[in-house]
Amino acid sequence: MQFSFDHLVCFFKKPEEAITLLQKKGIHAVNGGRHEFWGTYNSLTYFGLSYIEFLGIENLSIAEKQEENRLITQIVEQLAKEKREGPARIAIRTDSIEKLAVKLKEEGFTVYGPLPGERVRADGQVIRWSLLFPENGANELTLPFFIQWEKEDEERFLELEEQGLIESHRVGNPTFESVGFIVNNLDQTITKWGKLFNLTHSEEFTDLTIHARCRKLDLDGTKLMFCEPLSEGIAEKVLKEKGETPFLVNLKGTKQRHFFEMLNGFWRFQ
Repeated sequence: MQFSFDHLVCFFKKPEEAITLLQKKGIHAVNGGRHEFWGTYNSLTYFGLSYIEFLGIENLSIAEKQEENRLITQIVEQLAKEKREGPARIAIRTDSIEKLAVKLKEEGFTVYGPLPGERVRADGQVIRWSLLFPENGANELTLPFFIQWEKEDEERFLELEEQGLIESHRVGNPTFESVGFIVNNLDQTITKWGKLFNLTHSEEFTDLTIHARCRKLDLDGTKLMFCEPLSEGIAEKVLKEKGETPFLVNLKGTKQRHFFEMLNGFWRFQ
């Protein structure tokens, strides 16, 4: 059973506006498409097969009827009701979603799916996948959901290149090095997530920019960086205002060193 980072989902009222903001920073982004059966639509920016999705609600009445798709129930609650934009959840790619569903149920997780998903591209082509949503207790960092694409990674990569989705970024040749999560208990969270994916973790380090103690899980594609606030600063502010959540995008290969706030999250160019 293989696991790779797939994408970070950011909730945004108007995903098309994220494209302009990203392009001003030298990041190539495009319109994605519509999820007709879920009432949502998106824009996308790719760093190889790892990407960031800006997801918005196109038809609230359709979105509100979703119960099994826990990403859509989450965006209705967080974006439509709380009016809170920004990084929300990550997706992990797997090659054995049916077996994974059985495994997670045996381990005591509440599991929704696997569910079929599809998106209509701008050129009319339909992209298909399956989704799986495990859930843990309330007031904990939301677990990732899992995705298995209809096509193999190599074929998807070539198609994305042909469509102009994977292109050069003006900011350089960035890779999506890691996504940062703010948590209340670093050791407890990294142990739980590491066991879930059978991943090793890094030694603890201090991130002085956000004033937090951090550790990383070495997930294929993009690492997972967990941070617990040390004192007053960015990390503590995010935790107080938003609770446990993804909040930071770390890009390497940008030919600059820049830390800034954008799209209701934080970005680090290295």
